[in-house]
Amino acid sequence: SDNEEDWLALRPQEPSPSQCCGSGCRPCIYDVYEKELAQWERAKAVQDKSLLMGKKEQSNNSELNPDTFTAFSVSSVEQLTEDTYQYKFELPGNSSLPLSLGQHIVLRGVVNGLEVQRAYTPISPRNAEGYFEVLIKCYEAGLMSQYIKTWKRGDVVFWRGPFGGFPYQPNKHGELLMLASGTGLAPMIPILQSITDDEEDETFVTLVCCFPTFDKIYLKPLLQDLARYWNIRVFYVLSQETSLEKLPWSYQENTYTGRLNEDLMKTIVNSCRRKPFVLICGSSAFNEDMNRYLKAAGIEENSCFVF
Repeated sequence: SDNEEDWLALRPQEPSPSQCCGSGCRPCIYDVYEKELAQWERAKAVQDKSLLMGKKEQSNNSELNPDTFTAFSVSSVEQLTEDTYQYKFELPGNSSLPLSLGQHIVLRGVVNGLEVQRAYTPISPRNAEGYFEVLIKCYEAGLMSQYIKTWKRGDVVFWRGPFGGFPYQPNKHGELLMLASGTGLAPMIPILQSITDDEEDETFVTLVCCFPTFDKIYLKPLLQDLARYWNIRVFYVLSQETSLEKLPWSYQENTYTGRLNEDLMKTIVNSCRRKPFVLICGSSAFNEDMNRYLKAAGIEENSCFVF
């Protein structure tokens, strides 16, 4: 019957695996689907379509929220390295994103009719007013990257969140050891900035940034700036550089060539001024390696947090 077809047309679509960003968001896109499906089933049982009116695909009150996607417009695009970009988005008035430290937000893109979702961590200071910024690495074959590379100023992009995050508290840990690979630097930055902005916060930080080569290090001026604080040290581990001689001298003493391996991890952990609590962010392979090396260096699993 027509009525049966009408109801089928209104049935929420089950998300495809590409729509889940895999970052453990609550609610995940699958949770949202379950909720909408239950709502649809209730409405169908009593044949009352008005019960579905609460289903909003996109929110237009321009405030970020976890359940629905909100539109934000791109206000600037800056290329940082050959494949990494910093995007700035407008926020209404002088509002700020409702983020706690290291939280991520989820981007929705449509590529060749396929919806894709990915999680990114804003790197703008938490109290930034009227804008937020995200660091994104674009991959040659990445579906989402193909979509992101088309962005220009004025384009509208859909985000939802925030999710996750590390419940950072000033002075709770004597020392934070941050292990970041590539754009894994993103969740570390707001935490570092909150430490340097708070004169009462005396947490020591050792930040280890892993990149292939010197040219591929993002946000050099910001990192150099952070390293000037009395309680912050920054090390670079460059897997594809063979010698330090070509680097500017200001980088030579705090840079290692080759990969971050078990021996180097022990050296770094032993050089920490206090027993560190470790924050890790990178690819799943990087995260697994780091956990293994930390264990060998005597750091317990309950002293680690993986973004």
